[in-house]
Amino acid sequence: MSSEKTERLVSLDVFRGITIAGMILVNNPGDWATVYPPLLHAKWHGCTPTDLIFPFFLFIVGVAITLSMSKRKQQGENTTKLYTQITRRALILFGLGLFSAAYPFYNIVTGSWVDLTILRIPGVLQRIGVVYFIAAILFLKTGVKTQAIVGAILLILYWMLMTLIPVPGIGYANLEPATNFAAYVDNLLLSGHMWSATKVWDPEGVLSTMPAIGTAICGIMLGHWLNSKADKLTKVAWIFVSANILLVIGWFWDLIFPMNKSIWTSSYVLWTAGLALHFFGFCYWFNDIKGVTWWTKPFIVYGSNAITVFFLSGLMAKSMGLIKWTTENNEIISLKTSIYQSFYAPFFDPYLASFMFALSYVLLWLGLMWIMYAKKIFIKV
Repeated sequence: MSSEKTERLVSLDVFRGITIAGMILVNNPGDWATVYPPLLHAKWHGCTPTDLIFPFFLFIVGVAITLSMSKRKQQGENTTKLYTQITRRALILFGLGLFSAAYPFYNIVTGSWVDLTILRIPGVLQRIGVVYFIAAILFLKTGVKTQAIVGAILLILYWMLMTLIPVPGIGYANLEPATNFAAYVDNLLLSGHMWSATKVWDPEGVLSTMPAIGTAICGIMLGHWLNSKADKLTKVAWIFVSANILLVIGWFWDLIFPMNKSIWTSSYVLWTAGLALHFFGFCYWFNDIKGVTWWTKPFIVYGSNAITVFFLSGLMAKSMGLIKWTTENNEIISLKTSIYQSFYAPFFDPYLASFMFALSYVLLWLGLMWIMYAKKIFIKV
């Protein structure tokens, strides 16, 4: 999902790379009990720096849809071929998510195969796949005005569903974790297949995918603006203006429909899209207008195989937690814990040790991705 090389935006590659590196950093602390607060999700309502990462990636998905498909759409490329490619990519992303959920398939500790009857169906990659599919089809079949209207309708409709429809046995406008309308829908459709940490609601559930599509549509709107004939200075100026407009609307909406990543509230969509526009605007100014790119290579490397590094780093992290043995003190310890306790915990205070482990993991995968980049190995879905 990228434009032709002559039109490629360094800023988009950098934005994507920083976002993926951030995903890996916050997902892999040395010890979950000692994590700096900004590197944790908000407990419920609110928005921390960590809560920006997933919407930033969906925002990038929207931008990339516009940049990669605009010419193909204008040139009248075979629509059947385009729809087939879109469907294929979406299914691969969804399948990779299910693969991650089921991995390692066989538990050597319990001596049993994964129980598919309780396998988690939603997930990060699954949501990316669904959002990409719907947003890409919307882009191909409609114009910019319709896309903007659909985005607005999705956010307003979601707000109404979450606040005006009573949850059976609970009542109206309940936004608590297990008793909100999105959790009710998830329980109806995904009972037994939700996030194991909650079991009664899922942060990538069915209904909350609706406003997540709105996040991608915000990215599509930016893509249209970047494809316009306006000069670069005008583009960056309006990027910042639009960012502030979304931030203000999101802040006021938060007063009656609080920002919340777990249920992906409409105020959260606008707030994070506004911050994404600001972040992209700075990258666009420094990278594509001023040409300040000396610091960008690590993030371009990360962004060049974004899904690959996210998927593989997740499998490795899961493997390190599953490989276990019994110590001389009859303590069961995992490979991850052993590495952390041997090389990090003795040399730093607990919070810094946990952070240094996560940073080392990011650098490890940067090295692996750099090898792939140098060999021009780019795995696309």
